[in-house]
Amino acid sequence: MTRGYSLEKDLRLLINNPKYSDIEILCEDEKKFYGCRVILAARSEVFDRLLYNGMKESYENKISFPKINSVGMEIVLEYTYTGSIKEESLSKDNIIEAFYAAEYLQLLGLQDFIMKVFKNILEKNQTENYSPELLSKFASKMPLTEDNILLNLLVEAVATIPLNTVEFGRLSIAGLQYLLVFAKELEPLVEFIDFKRIHGQALVNIIEPLEIVPAKIIVNVYRHNTISNNSNRTYFRGIPITNCTNYVWDESACGSKLIIEDNGKTVHAQNGLSSHQSVRAKMILENNGIYEWDVIIEKVCSWSWVGVASENLNYEDFAGNQPTGWVLGFNGYCYNSGNRINNHCPSFGDGAMITIHLDMNRKTCAFTVNGTKYQEVPTWNNLPSRLYPVASLTYPGRYRIQPHKKNI
Repeated sequence: MTRGYSLEKDLRLLINNPKYSDIEILCEDEKKFYGCRVILAARSEVFDRLLYNGMKESYENKISFPKINSVGMEIVLEYTYTGSIKEESLSKDNIIEAFYAAEYLQLLGLQDFIMKVFKNILEKNQTENYSPELLSKFASKMPLTEDNILLNLLVEAVATIPLNTVEFGRLSIAGLQYLLVFAKELEPLVEFIDFKRIHGQALVNIIEPLEIVPAKIIVNVYRHNTISNNSNRTYFRGIPITNCTNYVWDESACGSKLIIEDNGKTVHAQNGLSSHQSVRAKMILENNGIYEWDVIIEKVCSWSWVGVASENLNYEDFAGNQPTGWVLGFNGYCYNSGNRINNHCPSFGDGAMITIHLDMNRKTCAFTVNGTKYQEVPTWNNLPSRLYPVASLTYPGRYRIQPHKKNI
């Protein structure tokens, strides 16, 4: 390579080159780099104070940085010698270490460049957000300070992700603490969370170590769980049990020839109704958790259907012919948008009890018919985030809705 044409290229020849170096730099992971003390001191006040302070470091040929990793030091040396960094030198795997090293050595220009690259990484990888892992790595290396520009950006990036979609292991306890300190939103919400509905393992391993919930509340939950005999409790992530008064059919969301009786618990079709009409329940199914309820077919009709629907349903028509209805029929078929799945389960008749199992965590649905539970409906794996129990019937159909009664 011909020298003398490019100062930057010529200076790159000096990076970690023992031929042109007079000092060894030892890193946290015991990796060694070679450097020129004159160049280092000229480019960084921290290096200048370390190498020309008149103390023993000024005369030794080794200097140690026990808190700077080699991947961070490598970026620092490239910037110190050339005044620039190749953008491809930075990645999600080394950007935290590089920023820490730049901050430690007070290289403001390098910090600004790293921030620019990090913003580009976030913009280019919107579908694969690495910020939870990066915030966790940041929390393990740097103290929490409100004026740290990278911390602020990381918190903003993580805050755009629903926490219930972040898999365990991606965001550490320390990282979550950083997020909560900046968000300052959890404390006012504590009084509205029913911690008794959260699984004990999650309380012990995740919530209690955060030290953001008063100890008295945690102790009361442990006491409640210890004396409780209800081992069949369905656990939710802070969602209270749905009010049983909502297990009723909704007269405001009902076909014109359907009649609701018995304080909303039963619905039946008028004499002569030969085409399907639909009705939904008042119970709203949303957020996360497992929702279960029973529909008893007190009187079967030629086509009896039960399932779920979203809000924009035409109640004068069959729910299964609509894109917003997902129902199981007396013949064991499943319908949505007019599409049929044959023989999902055996047929059922008068007196049958159908249990609907709606998993709002996974957006799936399954049915139990007369005590036998069948697999989740295969193509129903992306249900909307807000649903209601629904039924479609003709004369002489009569259905009763009730909370699911588990066998204890």
